[in-house]
Amino acid sequence: MSTLSVPIKIFFHPTTTTSSFLHSQFQTKPQTLTFIPTRTPTIRASASASENPQKQHQKEQKSPPNAANTASDADKGIDPAGFLTKRGISHKAFGQFLRERYKALKDLKDEIFNRHANLKEMASGFELLGMHRHPEHRVDYMEWAPGARYCAIVADFNGWSPTENCAREGYFGHDDYGYWFIILQDNLREGEEPDELYFQQYNYVDDYDKGDSGITIDEIFKKANDEYWQPGEDRYLNNRLEGPVKLYEEIFGPNGPQTMEELGDIPDAETRYKEWVEKHGPSRYAVIDEGKEYDIFNVIVDPEWNERIRALKPPIPYWFETRKGRKAWLKKYIPGIPHGSKYRVYFNTANGPLERVPAWATYVQPGGDGVPACAIHWEPSPEQAYKWKNKSPEVPKSLRMYEAHVGISGSEPKISSFNDFTDKVLPHIKEAGYNAIQLIGVVEHKDYFTVGYRVTNFYAVSSRYGTPEDFKRLVDEAHGLGLLVFLEIVHSYAAADEMVGLSMFDGSNDCYFHSGKRGQHKFWGTRMFKYGDPDVLHFLLSNLNWWITEYQIDGFHFHSVSSMLYTHNGFASFTGDLEEYCNQYIDRDAQLYLILANEILHALYPNIITIAEDATFYPGLCEPTSQGGLGFDYYVNLSVPEMWSTFLESVPDLEWSMTKIVNTLISSREHADRMLMYTENHNQSISGRQSFAEILFGRIDKHSHHYKESLQRGSSLHKMIRLITFTTGCRAYLNFMGNEFGHPKRVEFPTSSNNNSYSLANRQWDLLEKDGIHRDLFSFDKDMMKLDENLRVLSRRIPNFHHVNDSSMVISYIRGPLLFVFNFHPTNSYDSYSIGVDEAGEYQVILNTDEIKYGGQGILKEDQYLQRTVSRRVDGLRNCLLVSLPSRTAQVYKLRRILRI
Repeated sequence: MSTLSVPIKIFFHPTTTTSSFLHSQFQTKPQTLTFIPTRTPTIRASASASENPQKQHQKEQKSPPNAANTASDADKGIDPAGFLTKRGISHKAFGQFLRERYKALKDLKDEIFNRHANLKEMASGFELLGMHRHPEHRVDYMEWAPGARYCAIVADFNGWSPTENCAREGYFGHDDYGYWFIILQDNLREGEEPDELYFQQYNYVDDYDKGDSGITIDEIFKKANDEYWQPGEDRYLNNRLEGPVKLYEEIFGPNGPQTMEELGDIPDAETRYKEWVEKHGPSRYAVIDEGKEYDIFNVIVDPEWNERIRALKPPIPYWFETRKGRKAWLKKYIPGIPHGSKYRVYFNTANGPLERVPAWATYVQPGGDGVPACAIHWEPSPEQAYKWKNKSPEVPKSLRMYEAHVGISGSEPKISSFNDFTDKVLPHIKEAGYNAIQLIGVVEHKDYFTVGYRVTNFYAVSSRYGTPEDFKRLVDEAHGLGLLVFLEIVHSYAAADEMVGLSMFDGSNDCYFHSGKRGQHKFWGTRMFKYGDPDVLHFLLSNLNWWITEYQIDGFHFHSVSSMLYTHNGFASFTGDLEEYCNQYIDRDAQLYLILANEILHALYPNIITIAEDATFYPGLCEPTSQGGLGFDYYVNLSVPEMWSTFLESVPDLEWSMTKIVNTLISSREHADRMLMYTENHNQSISGRQSFAEILFGRIDKHSHHYKESLQRGSSLHKMIRLITFTTGCRAYLNFMGNEFGHPKRVEFPTSSNNNSYSLANRQWDLLEKDGIHRDLFSFDKDMMKLDENLRVLSRRIPNFHHVNDSSMVISYIRGPLLFVFNFHPTNSYDSYSIGVDEAGEYQVILNTDEIKYGGQGILKEDQYLQRTVSRRVDGLRNCLLVSLPSRTAQVYKLRRILRI
């Protein structure tokens, strides 16, 4: 629960005393209150005089932050189709599409700046919307529901009454944009008196134990006045009637004129001032107008005095001194909505009344099994709120990412919690050598079997795993272990649920989503966002910022970007022709959202990392937005795990094509430095599919006489596939939880088809406590991670594949000082196989998949680990090594010593 402080904007005039300033804030109601739904509410309280309206008008006429500067886009380094030029691509239609998209982006920003001060404010809607504790002993609630006619909070604290806490159309609580505003006042305790000050504020969170200094309000006002004014400056303000009384006495007193003729003409103010100066001498504090009728704003002030007054700062510290502490608040008030209260939002719509879980709720009970869905007001006391201990680690040069699902992370057949994950899984990830975690299924979703992809509440962590404080602890402990924390975010679609989700939120079909067929995913039954609506953008962009601000997330994996980019949701055949990326099936609004998301995230948080999951390899996915790209840091290579899955399931070992393996691994060399590689992720284990380990080991009969041979085959291929994928990828690699030790079972979430069983919705961590193949595979995976940690494999230039032989089934490549050699042949071993190298010298084996400690046979002996080059040209390189290659093994050589010939 964040504390929302409403800024007070004061038009301050030199003749305003501190006393009048403070009293205007606390003892009198403001004269005007302007409620702007998408910006911070601004209270304008008039003092003794107002600001010059001419100057105010000039301020309003200032150009918005996005106004065109004198410099052109080219001068700023912006080229809407720049990445095409960089890559030497000439395609008129696609280039024109990029330029039109850039123009649409500028128009969209103009529209945003008409309603928001800047893009940061656009992405900070969570500071206003939802439930927020206000310093003035109340809670403010704001919701966007343009289709509603009436809005109220129904909750356990008001007996679920739709009339107790409400805001109606046409009143202060509703505006033209469709935003509703409800104030939930704290209740005065029995026997307590109302606050003396109208705007009495309380400190709830920051320095909550400070306040109640014992100094009275009058003493504070006196201290402020004594510091602010010099002697004599506040004479008129303390004796406001002195001047009018003297003037009245002069004109209408017994010694004054008796007729209009005797009164004569009253000279102008400047003449009167000069006459007064002749008698009394000049006054530093006197002011006169400019002689204009009704001119009460523009005044001529003594320059020296005016400069001194303008140098003074408003007495804000004295204002803060009037605040009271949390203890005083609890003594006087009962919270209007207590921590842990259950509530929903109630709407009257054209189709009748309905109740919804608020869209901006930060903690939700999604319902089920007869329990109605509701939001939970989360406002723990400062003593109970989680206190961060660790900062985010620095972003490493290469990412070794560990993908995990909290719910299935335990050994027992039940849903695991955030605390279980923190205590048991985080130490394992650290030991395994990974430096980042990617969490899936964290955002609240009603149905557990959806793995978390049908999101219902975008601002809430899933309550089935624990509380918001528990998740903060998980992230904080991960940071303490040096692990970055990434979140898989689903902004490509949303659950179709109505009560707990966003579908039909305000009774209309097009509040957050498209209406008609376009608002429905073609195959998944989910709802598709209306990215062209500024309020939907406000919701989604703020959601990204929320997870970073509230939970200190280090990056996002954008799920199923293909579903966003195309109106056919990516379910179409692609030939690679650029025409397919700029035709009528492109959702340009979705692209503009992704561009804005990346621009805002990278501007606000320079170290943030964004990853795109796009099976169509959209051009410019990881190019800078200034050059026509979408601005992501990485994209996922989905073709590699599909290739390995196909080979293992349907291609005999002898028919594996080395050429196809290499071509798939390096299919996008121009973007290799932005590619996230993985052997298998959760997709290979979920939705009725099998993990690679289950394919390799699951069909082995322990009683068969081929058992050892089959086990050796599975172990060897498991290590080789992971090693070649890991070392040919670029700066990012991903592994799904349990695959590092060859988890023998797939993942199957409880559904009606399996009698809601949790038997496969867990991980068998106990396998690591026993001697055997799984502990051996884990040892290999740890040493593979150390290879990058110690020798920076992933951060080096992309590998040079210089030997690819389909007949011998041998692949070799060089990366930095390392030589990688793979023999995929199921039966053939080679004693002196020639592999070309560029540098003459001594090469030492530093990693061998066939070592006994990794579950291998140990065919290659240690005296064979050191090899010296032969001066013979092989593979187009000047020298070669004659290496021993046992079947189904791989070795990594490091150049130890260079020989000068």
